[in-house]
Parts: sequence; C-alpha cells; structure tokens
Amino acid sequence: MEELVKQVAQRTGISEDNARTAVTTVLGFLKDKLPAPIAGQIDNVVGGGGIGGDLSSAVGGLLK
Repeated sequence: MEELVKQVAQRTGISEDNARTAVTTVLGFLKDKLPAPIAGQIDNVVGGGGIGGDLSSAVGGLLK
C-alpha cells in the first residue's frame, strides 16, 4: 500500500498523509461495492500478493 500512497502523493502533489487517507477511502469503497470474493482480495493485492497484476500499478495507470 505504501507504494500506492507514494504514487498518489507524487502524481497529485498532495502530502503522503492525505494520499494515505485517499487510498484508504477508495479501497474501503471498493471493498464495499465489489462482490465478496473479489473484495476479499484487495488487501492481498495492495500488500503485494497480486492476482493477475499489481493493484498499485493498475490504479497508478489511472492517475497518468
């Protein structure tokens, strides 16, 4: 998750604390909205476990 926080902070120009809040908010939203089997994998992916790719890279691509 720290890599994602750093990418958000760098690409948006906000502080890492604010980026962490944003990332946590978005991840919480996704967990609430996605089907349970997928939502259960979010922490795994953000932590580097991955399921078919790295979430921080995927989300980072949205910020370009």
